[in-house]
Amino acid sequence: MNVTPSTTSRLIDSAVYTGGRRYASPESLAETYRCLDEQDAAMAWIGLYRADAGQIASLAREFKLHDLAVEDAITAHQRPKLERYGQTLFVVLRAARYVDSREHVEFSELHLFIGPDFVITVRHGEAPDLAAVRRRMESDPAMLARGPEAVLYAVLDQVVDGYAPVVAGLENDIDEIETEVFGGDPKVSRRIYELSREVIEFQRAARPLLGVLENLAAGYAKYGTDEELQRRLRDVSDHLTQVVERVDGFRHLLQNILTVNATLVSQ
Repeated sequence: MNVTPSTTSRLIDSAVYTGGRRYASPESLAETYRCLDEQDAAMAWIGLYRADAGQIASLAREFKLHDLAVEDAITAHQRPKLERYGQTLFVVLRAARYVDSREHVEFSELHLFIGPDFVITVRHGEAPDLAAVRRRMESDPAMLARGPEAVLYAVLDQVVDGYAPVVAGLENDIDEIETEVFGGDPKVSRRIYELSREVIEFQRAARPLLGVLENLAAGYAKYGTDEELQRRLRDVSDHLTQVVERVDGFRHLLQNILTVNATLVSQ
């Protein structure tokens, strides 16, 4: 069941998997719980868009989610982080996408609950494209059979891959600003400021994610993380490091551009 997101909360997709293959596609949370109970060694993957308090409360009762994580999932506006409550991971991610028509970066928040036999995703914006993540995982049953941690890897990979077009868009905007500065455009100061704010916001989305990946890596041995997942998560970490370094460079470059522009204006 794929539904186009709207401003209202809704169940986007819910599935129960056995052996990496979709066993059932329940149309409600209650039906999902029943299907999961019917199957041994099954995994539920529940995707919600702007979940309301009632939906979160139902999930909290069924999967024994921690009160603090539940509160965060309802209110949103969290920094990227990873917290472990017993056997359940609570992960907050911030996705980004570059809107060409407005030369603007949009940010959105994603919360994940990862348990022994369930994955719950709560999306508070249009990105990332979790339907694409699900299709990719369902096309690779061997990977999906690795369980909830494999889904977490796939979502992290999607979020970090989504940063690449943002980096390219920001780089193009900075090139244009450099041209405008030396062309004497009187509006360039405002654009430098607005772009600097976007770069800072991007840093706040991407840099803390390095800590999330480091914390996951620190638990590999203790929690018996699959070796293939370890390798793939290291690849995600490498890509994220490159993004963070590029964005840090953008911030320094914009500071230099602002200084040059102030000097030209004073002259």
